[in-house]
Amino acid sequence: MTQTLENPLAARDHARSMDGTVVESMPILPPVADDLPAGVDPADLVWEETIAAGGGSSRRLARGSRLRLIDLKGDACASLLVFNAEQPAERLNVADTVKVQWNAYLGKGQLLLSDMGRVMMSFEEDSAGTHDCFCGTSNADGAKAKYGAMDGYVLNGRDRFVNGVAKHGLGRRDVHPCINLFKGARIEKDGTITPDVGPFEAGREVILRAEMDVIVVIANCPHVMDPREEWSVTPLRASAWRGPVTSEDDALRNASPEGRRAFLNTEDYYRR
Repeated sequence: MTQTLENPLAARDHARSMDGTVVESMPILPPVADDLPAGVDPADLVWEETIAAGGGSSRRLARGSRLRLIDLKGDACASLLVFNAEQPAERLNVADTVKVQWNAYLGKGQLLLSDMGRVMMSFEEDSAGTHDCFCGTSNADGAKAKYGAMDGYVLNGRDRFVNGVAKHGLGRRDVHPCINLFKGARIEKDGTITPDVGPFEAGREVILRAEMDVIVVIANCPHVMDPREEWSVTPLRASAWRGPVTSEDDALRNASPEGRRAFLNTEDYYRR
């Protein structure tokens, strides 16, 4: 390290020697995956990344895209924000997502709704079944109080969100309430919250379908109500590919009057 600091050419040579290095958590460019679902053309893959424990990422996805998230080792926590890519003032509204669908426990067939009554993304597949609409994500002060300082700083969801939205011209005030995928929470009859955070079997996955042009921002940090004393989370894989826009006869679109109305609102938005 001292040599590279004193000699810029040595620093350059070291950096160049790392070209082509592959580590566990990194984006794959160009995106390549050998386990895409049947019928998906590899040429349609637009995003392939393993998000590190404590890491985060963000991506703009076109309407019709599918986003697959995989809990690689059974202890990932995918905290998710969603924005309208054209008008980011419109974003995921967790309260409306819950109350419009009469369901606080998301899974296959459920929708993610915006504060404008439009469906932003839908759960096309879900082999996890443990998700959370109640607890939000961690912040620096809470994480430090819980785990102690790690070299003066503790990786936390809110700071990862701030970094993620900044890449799309947004700021701290745009970090809105999130949902947590792969980590669950239930409300008991007496109002207490019971976390269901595993660890679980490795390889559980969720596939979300983009019903609008969206920006997704992901933080992979321990669930805010994880009862373990030690900071613990494992890598999360993200893949996305282009796909068809939802048709009018889609079963998920027509599963409920409330959902159908949300799809109509989205389709009206694109009728301009």
